[in-house]
Amino acid sequence: MHLLKQHLRVCLLLFSMATGAQRIQKPNIVIIYTDDQGYGDVAALNPDAKFKTPNMDILANEGMIFTDGHSSDAVCTPSRYSLLTGRYSWRTSLKKGVLEADGPCLIEKDRMTIASLLSDNGYNTAMVGKWHLQMEFKGSLGKDRDWSKPFTDGPIEKGFDYFYGIPASMNYGILTYLENDRVLDPPVLWTKKKPDTNPRTYSDDITPKPYRMTPPYEKEGGRGWVEVAPSFNDELVLENLVNRAVEYINESSKEAKNGKPFFLYLPLNSPHLPHSTHPDFQGRSNCGNYGDFMEETDYRVGQVLNALKANGVDDNTLVIFSSDNGAETNYVYQRDVYGHFSSLHFKGGKRDIYEGGHRVPFLMRWPAQIKAGLKSDVPVCQTDYLATIADIIGVELPDNAGEDSYSLLPILQGKDDDKTVRGAVIHHSVSGDFAIRQGKWKLNMFRGSGGSLEPRFIQPKEGEAVFELYNMEMDPSETTNLYYEHPDVVKRLTKKIVNIIKDGRTTAGVPQEYVKENWDLPNWIKSQI
Repeated sequence: MHLLKQHLRVCLLLFSMATGAQRIQKPNIVIIYTDDQGYGDVAALNPDAKFKTPNMDILANEGMIFTDGHSSDAVCTPSRYSLLTGRYSWRTSLKKGVLEADGPCLIEKDRMTIASLLSDNGYNTAMVGKWHLQMEFKGSLGKDRDWSKPFTDGPIEKGFDYFYGIPASMNYGILTYLENDRVLDPPVLWTKKKPDTNPRTYSDDITPKPYRMTPPYEKEGGRGWVEVAPSFNDELVLENLVNRAVEYINESSKEAKNGKPFFLYLPLNSPHLPHSTHPDFQGRSNCGNYGDFMEETDYRVGQVLNALKANGVDDNTLVIFSSDNGAETNYVYQRDVYGHFSSLHFKGGKRDIYEGGHRVPFLMRWPAQIKAGLKSDVPVCQTDYLATIADIIGVELPDNAGEDSYSLLPILQGKDDDKTVRGAVIHHSVSGDFAIRQGKWKLNMFRGSGGSLEPRFIQPKEGEAVFELYNMEMDPSETTNLYYEHPDVVKRLTKKIVNIIKDGRTTAGVPQEYVKENWDLPNWIKSQI
């Protein structure tokens, strides 16, 4: 009997060690980041979508849907900064708008990124896709370029072991592929936006006008022209990026199964303009060329998921899927012509402080740890990825990293009862407008028009702010301004956002420095910080 009990104790100890090892096993992490994809551009989130997204639906149905998930900004560059650093980009020198392709990187020297965090903790790290945080090339536009020299201040200086991709959006130039710190095909020719005459794309009513960046290219350029490599073809960019991502998964999976996991950041160029759909996908959807491009995007997501499965690493891989902001303003055309609602029932789209500008698909799938079919309606932000990943691998963030990042791990584990797991979320528009979201309340604070297609109750005067208060539980479409009915809520949220700006952080911790110069803040903030 004594020997039997001893044997049972040994078995229990071994079982405990095995389950403990399984519990703390570091996952592979893949972040798929689309470009200008609205909340309603995933069929699992929008049953009336006019195109199919079976692979995005797998992520939604086999993982967790955050129904109130947000990009940190309503445009590209700032959202990418925030995703990688866990910090709002308006704390940097970029107070509004986006950056170019060529110039100093927005991510500061020595600032922690998801890539540097994971690299320091035993991960292989790679980025494949669109950067758009600037990198510095030798020479300047149109003169003294030396494409044989390495570029600097790019992804491999921000924590990535490997990089393959394009510098920025195609309308910003330097259209060629980059690998690590090298230009693969010198962009010695010139091109500019060319009208897209595809009958499934073109219409006099669509805004902005669809365009392409296709050959033939010219030897000389002018105002508004961009540098392009002879081999560059916009229809093949999405295919090339994802094929390289699949190669990376194939190359890294063996090490991952032997204890060295990988991180892959995959920011795609779609469905951002130009809607350069691969010929194999043209004409497939019920939503014109935009729908065709979305169906190609979904197919490319499927290639990634298939590669994870084929290599036997999908069970312990956390796949995060989201978009850098809401749908481009052609969402109006898709809505009126095809009956497709890219922003679903949310107001506005890209560039807007309204929900359509930043409420985006926000999905996480991790078969080994996340129960399929979970949903959370807690307001969350892409800044939260850094703290969540740090929590997963058991690392505590220092005070000067992830200042606006909260761990979502408790929510992923199904502990969704406590809505205070996440503090206030700050939204930001292309023109520098702010909004603060806490619980059911959202306070929009406007400075200028910002190019919004949506009417406001009151238009701001020069130097003044206009406020709109919404109950997002009762009115997620932002139709009824309750500003005058709830002065106490307005006062509380105003004080909250002032402190968040002034302290240099949203999370608890030591106040942090931020760039205060050249910031045209509204008077209600200026007077308090």
